[in-house]
Amino acid sequence: MTALPGETPGTDDAPAEDAPAAPAPGGGADGPSPDGPTAGPDAAEAPEAATGGAAGADAVDVVAEAASASSEEPPEAVEESAKTEKPSEAANSSVASADGSAAEETSETSADGSESAEASEDGSESAEASADGSESAEASADGSETAEGSADAAPAAELSEAQAELAAQRELRERIEKRKAEKAAPISAGGGLSGTAADLLAAVRAVESGEKAGTAFFARTAPAPTPAPASPRPATAQPPRPAVPEVPAPQAASPEALEAVRAVLAQGGAPEALARPAVDALGELAAELLRTDPWHLLAVSGVRPEQADGFARALLGSECGPDDGRRTAALVGRLLEQAALRGHTALDAAAVRTALAGHAVRDPDAAVLNAVEEGVALLFGEGGDAEPDETDAEDGEPDEDGVREADPTAVADAAPVRMFLGLDRYALAEESLADGLARLVNTCEKTADWTEAAAGAPSPSAAELIRTVASAGLVVHSGGEAARAEPAALIAAARGLGLRALGAAHSEDGRRRLAAATGDPATAVTLAGLLSGAQGPGRDEDGALALDLLVVLDAPQLDVEGAAVLVEALADGARLVLSGDPGVLGSAGAGRVFADVLAARACPQVVSRTPDPGPIGELVSGIGIGELNQVDAPGKEVVIVPVRDAGEAVHRTVQLVADSVPRAFSIPAEETQVITVGHGGAAGTRALNEALKQRLNPGPGRFGGFDPGDRVVHVPAPGRAVPGVVRSADGEGLHLDCGGVPVVVPQERVESSVRHGWALSAHQAAGMRWPAAVVVLPGDAAQGLSRPWVYTAFGRGERHLSVVHGVDRALPHAVAEVPAQERTTRLRPLLEALLTPDAASSTG
Repeated sequence: MTALPGETPGTDDAPAEDAPAAPAPGGGADGPSPDGPTAGPDAAEAPEAATGGAAGADAVDVVAEAASASSEEPPEAVEESAKTEKPSEAANSSVASADGSAAEETSETSADGSESAEASEDGSESAEASADGSESAEASADGSETAEGSADAAPAAELSEAQAELAAQRELRERIEKRKAEKAAPISAGGGLSGTAADLLAAVRAVESGEKAGTAFFARTAPAPTPAPASPRPATAQPPRPAVPEVPAPQAASPEALEAVRAVLAQGGAPEALARPAVDALGELAAELLRTDPWHLLAVSGVRPEQADGFARALLGSECGPDDGRRTAALVGRLLEQAALRGHTALDAAAVRTALAGHAVRDPDAAVLNAVEEGVALLFGEGGDAEPDETDAEDGEPDEDGVREADPTAVADAAPVRMFLGLDRYALAEESLADGLARLVNTCEKTADWTEAAAGAPSPSAAELIRTVASAGLVVHSGGEAARAEPAALIAAARGLGLRALGAAHSEDGRRRLAAATGDPATAVTLAGLLSGAQGPGRDEDGALALDLLVVLDAPQLDVEGAAVLVEALADGARLVLSGDPGVLGSAGAGRVFADVLAARACPQVVSRTPDPGPIGELVSGIGIGELNQVDAPGKEVVIVPVRDAGEAVHRTVQLVADSVPRAFSIPAEETQVITVGHGGAAGTRALNEALKQRLNPGPGRFGGFDPGDRVVHVPAPGRAVPGVVRSADGEGLHLDCGGVPVVVPQERVESSVRHGWALSAHQAAGMRWPAAVVVLPGDAAQGLSRPWVYTAFGRGERHLSVVHGVDRALPHAVAEVPAQERTTRLRPLLEALLTPDAASSTG
C-alpha cells in the first residue's frame, strides 16, 4: 500500500500493515500484489436532507442520537504512516516490495493487546500498524555489550547439567551488574535523538564544554533591540541569530553497495527494487548485514515477517528456524517499532510474548531475554513493593526516577512488578524530558510579582494564567480555540515586563494566528523553525535558547523526542507554558507528553473558562464531553449532507467545495479544506484528491504527477504536514509556496514527501484551521471514528462546517462511546517520582 506522507507513529490514520498468520517453520512467503484490495463502502441509509445547493434545503441542524451500545475504541494510530512508501515493482516475489503495498482484510491482536477495528489506508482492516518509515531499533545503551564468561567457569565439555545452569546464572548476574552500573551513571540527555535534532544538541554541548567557539555554529548578525528594562529581571541585548542550518539531503548510496545488496537479494529471491531502501535503512554494509542476518530485511519499509522468513530460508537453508536468535530479536524490535507507530513508548512484556507466540516462536520468554541481552530492547519494572528485599535488590535496583530496570530472568517468573519493554531512543527521551521539566520547575524564580500585568489582561482566564506563570517554571494551560487568546495575552504581558517571551505553534497557520493575536509577528514562530534556528531569537552565549518565557501552543502535538529536544534547549530559570486542547488527537510521534504532564499533576494547571463561540464552537464543545447535540445554525454554519455510498460522498464533496460553499459563503475553493478518515478506499484522501483535481485544476501532472496550481501537502519530516501550492518545477526540483514561504523539494524526494492536499486526514489537519471545512464520513469509515477524531475534524472550520454523512448511527456512537486510545508511556511515573504533589495546583 502507498501511504501519504505526514502519517506517523501514533496517528489516527496510519496505514495499517497486513497482519497475516505467522509462518510455519520452513514455509514459503509470497510477496504482496502491487495494489491492496479496496474495501467496498458500506451503504448507509440516511434521511434526505440538503445543504448549500448539494441536496436541496437551506440548512440542516446536527441531530445527535446517542447510541446505547458500547464498543472498544479503534486505535487512533492505524491510519497515518511515519513515512511514504514507494510503489511495488514485484507483484509475486517472496519478499514485500519497498512500499509494502498489499493489504489483506485481517484482524490480528497487536503487541499492545489492542485489536484494531479501524480501516487501513486502502480500506482493509488490520490491527498491526505499518512499520513504514520507522527506524530500526537502536542498540541499548546499557545492554549492548557482550557479557564475558565467568572467570572460574570450567570447560563446557566437563560441566554437568546443574553446573552449566549455575555457570549461566553467574554469567547473567555479571551482565546484570554491569548494566546496573551503567544505569547508575549519568544519562546523557537527548542521547537517543537523531538527525537535525541530534546535530543541534551536539552543537550546543560543544559550545558549553568549550570544545568549539560559538562562531563555529552561529553566523553573527546585528543584535535585536533591547526591550525597556521594566522587569525585576531586566532584558539583555538579543544574542546573535544563528544561521539557518541546511538540512543535508540523504546521502546517495554508492554503486558498489547497491550492487552488493542486489546480489544478496537475488540470492534470497527478493526483488532488486529493495536494494536502495535496504541501503538507506542499513547503510553501506547492508549486504554483509543481510547475508549474516537476513532478518535485517525487516528494517526495510513494508517487509513483513513471513517475507523476511522466506528470504532467510533461501540464504541460510536449514540453519534457520522459528526460534533463531536473530529472528526473535528482529521480531521484538519490530513489535516495539510497530507500537511506536501507535504512540506507545513501551509495551507490556506479556503482550510482547503473546505476539511472539503468534509468529511461531516456541519459547517467547527466551526470545525476550535474548532481545534484551542483544541490546534490541530495554526491560523496565513498574510497581511492586516500595522497599525491595534482598531478592529485589538482586533483580534490579530502582533508579532515581523510581522506575526499576529489572533482571531479565524475572520476565518468565511471576513477579510483583509489571514488566515493560521499550526502545532505548524513547526511554532516553522520556528520562531526559522528565529531568528537564524538573529542572525548569526547580530553577525558576518563584517570587516574581506580575499583579499589575495581570490586572490589564483582557479576560479573567488570561489574568489567572499571567499570575500563575509569575510563580512557576512549568505551567499547563488547556482550552479550546478561543482560549488561544490567553497565551497571546501572556506573551504580550511578559514582553511588557522586559522579558524575552515567545510563542511557538505546531504549524505555520498556528504561527500566523498567534502573531495576529499578539499584534507582533516577532512574538510567534513555529516549533520546527525555533529548534532549527530559522526562526526566533537564536541562542545565548551558553548555547541555550535566548528566552525567559516560551509558550508552546498545540502542545498535544508534541511527541516525546521533540519535547526532549525543546526542554534541553531551555536555560535554567526559563519558564515553559504548555498550552493546548486536550480533546484533540494526540501527537503523530510516540508519547503523550501533554496528557502525561496533565495526569502527573506535577505543575500548576490553568483551565480556560473562555468558550468557543458560534454554532461550530457549541457543537465541538459538546463533542468534547461525549455529546453530539443539536445546534441552531441560522446562518448555515453547520450543515449535514446525507449520502448513500462512497461514490455519492465524493460527488457531494466536490460539489460543496467547487460550488455550494463559494456561492453561499463567498469562501473560495482554495480556502475550504476536505478532511476524511483514511487515505484508501473509495472516499479516502487519494480518491477525493483525484476528483478535486479534475474539477479544480485539471492537468496532465507534468511534474511528477503535479501541475502548477495544485494544492499539496509537503512533509519535510515525519509528523510535519505543511500545506502548499505548486508554483513550478525545474532541474532543482518542485517549487512550492507554503504559506508564503518558498520551498524547493528536490526531484528525488518529490515522490516520497509531496502529495495532493485538497483532502487531508484529521491528523494532518491538526493544529490548523480554514474558513470552511468539509468532513467526509463514508460508510466504510465508521470503524475509524472516535471522539478525538470527530472533535479534531469538526473543529477545523472557522466559519462553516459541512458533514458529508454516510455512517448513520456510528457518528453519535463514536462521540459517546469511543474515547481516546490509551498509550503506554513512562513519562507520567517519571514525573511523579521527580516532582512532589505540592508543586502543582489546579486553577481555572
